[in-house]
Amino acid sequence: MDYDLYLVIGLIVAVFSVPAVVSAISDNRTPRVAAIALIAGGALVAYAASQKPGGYSIDQVPDVVVKVIAKYVN
Repeated sequence: MDYDLYLVIGLIVAVFSVPAVVSAISDNRTPRVAAIALIAGGALVAYAASQKPGGYSIDQVPDVVVKVIAKYVN
């Protein structure tokens, strides 16, 4: 797999885990699974950023997301 795909999967997992963390905290529950998902998403993003030569800049992230989605939709 390429590092762009790791970045996109990590971003999706991290973004979807944030509402789960907020929901668990507001219900006075421990956000165990949501926290694990947040850590896994962050680890995927960090792995992709550290392994790609030159890394990623904030300006490149939207283009990378669109490129990965276009690659797998077509």
